[in-house]
Amino acid sequence: MSCGEPHETDCSEVLDHLYEFLDHEMPDSDCTKFEVHFEECSPCLEKYGLEQAVKKLVKRCCGHDDVPADLRSKVMGRIDLIRSGQAVPDQDVVADLPTAATD
Repeated sequence: MSCGEPHETDCSEVLDHLYEFLDHEMPDSDCTKFEVHFEECSPCLEKYGLEQAVKKLVKRCCGHDDVPADLRSKVMGRIDLIRSGQAVPDQDVVADLPTAATD
């Protein structure tokens, strides 16, 4: 997605790192760049608003469920692989858990 206008921070960079911004997992200097971009770019601001709303909805509806430690560990490991650019196995993370953890 791009609005077609030139920006200091490209739309693709903003959208690629949108969840890091939403989760406050980036340096303040990058957050400032993203905030400036949202002021200039309506399509990215709209996408940000949508993802923020989805995140709030998920938290409200699912925020009280306990996550099995095994599942959390596997998901975090997969996220680390993706962030580092390594190949991610095609296996289903949930399929490897005991059935009681997925019920």
